[in-house]
Amino acid sequence: MYVGIDVGTSMVKAAAFDAAGRQLAVESRSVGLSLHGGVVEQDMEEVYGAVVEVLGALTAAVAEPVELAGLTGQGDGVWLVDGEGRPVRPAASWMDGRAHELVDRWLADGTFETVFRRTGSAMFPGCPGPLLAWLDSSEPKALDAAKAALYCKDMVFQRLTGAGPTTDVSDASMPFLDPRTRSYDNRVVELLGLTHRRGLLAPVSDPVATAEALGEGLPSGTRIANGPYDLPACALGAGVTSPGDGLLIVGTCLASLVATTELDLTGEPAGLYISTDRPGHWLRAMPAMVGTAALDWVLSTTGVRHDEVDGLLAETPPGANGVRVLPYFAPSGERAPFVEPRLRAELLGVSLESTRGDLVRATCEGIGYAARHCLEAAGLDGSLAVCGGGTRSPAWMRLLADVLGRPLRVVEGEVGARGAVLAAAERYGVPLEAEAWTRPTEVVEPDPGRAAFHTRGYEEHLGRLAEARTRART
Repeated sequence: MYVGIDVGTSMVKAAAFDAAGRQLAVESRSVGLSLHGGVVEQDMEEVYGAVVEVLGALTAAVAEPVELAGLTGQGDGVWLVDGEGRPVRPAASWMDGRAHELVDRWLADGTFETVFRRTGSAMFPGCPGPLLAWLDSSEPKALDAAKAALYCKDMVFQRLTGAGPTTDVSDASMPFLDPRTRSYDNRVVELLGLTHRRGLLAPVSDPVATAEALGEGLPSGTRIANGPYDLPACALGAGVTSPGDGLLIVGTCLASLVATTELDLTGEPAGLYISTDRPGHWLRAMPAMVGTAALDWVLSTTGVRHDEVDGLLAETPPGANGVRVLPYFAPSGERAPFVEPRLRAELLGVSLESTRGDLVRATCEGIGYAARHCLEAAGLDGSLAVCGGGTRSPAWMRLLADVLGRPLRVVEGEVGARGAVLAAAERYGVPLEAEAWTRPTEVVEPDPGRAAFHTRGYEEHLGRLAEARTRART
């Protein structure tokens, strides 16, 4: 069997596949997030322990030898480790907002734009540049004690294999990697005041690093490949490799990706260019901060269960009886297709007559409008695949097809883990049939009438968003 490991923000998963790409089994464990005052952190030992646990359960459940394993996981954040890969402090999550004042300052003084013009990366508070600069000024002893500032999957790779600290071109894309040279831009490090911390940046493996498991979770000697991180891994797992084709990941974060061979560093700085394993090929990424997390908040606040969502969406008309939601719920604001650290969610048109269904549908429509904005900014002009936890709701997929006004190639299952295996197979020279591995589960077509309605709704959304962005800056 082939094993894909996906170390997510709130869930750690391991999936087993056969040589034809059929998913044999999945094991998952939830991991905690500590949220307080804009600070979002994770316990590295809990995360690593969950990885070992799901791998042990998976290999016990499927009585076949492991041919190879691919590793992926959440990106951004700062995972400070010592020389053995052990935590120096809790991991600062990509959702962390404590560095927003630094980003505000860099937006004002031009540093933000200069970094984007050099690397194609629009910084946000939870990416490594601002977080490392914040730690350097507020917790310098933590940086002094660290051997490396890693990303999540890199920490797991080091612990599973005993290999030295390393990362890959996909994770390094934010915000220090020059996408043309595929190496760190030391001028960017200097602009962020981090030259004296340059040694914390892990060496970039290009192609991704490989090593053998030491025996924790996976049998000793199992071949493992480290990367790419979850967004490009999902693109591989969904078969999004041709220029112009796109992927929408409806997960905790709402990520829009479009494959491209053109590097355009003009225009409004936003999102990033993710370097792929093929030089000259990138993913234009617009990863919005909040996807299913926004709906989860509304469901918990209103007392609606997840299994009630489809029924409420079916009962409530398009437009949610006048209720509108700007779905920018993250404590660190928004990062795509624009950067606005102080932007917050807004609920409009709510009255005593509004129902739970109105709030749920308005939130789903708002997330859809945000996705449309991101996909347009990323340059989508081909087919669109969709994956993530949101695909489990057929009604939401129909709503998304209507809001986006285009067919959706729905790819279900553990798409990131699938992509991690495909990347590992490429690295090890193992022939796997990518078309079979990435075949969509179904194609959802939009309804022409509802699509026309939502085209008007999208224009109204953009107007409300412009007003909200103005308020966020005052």
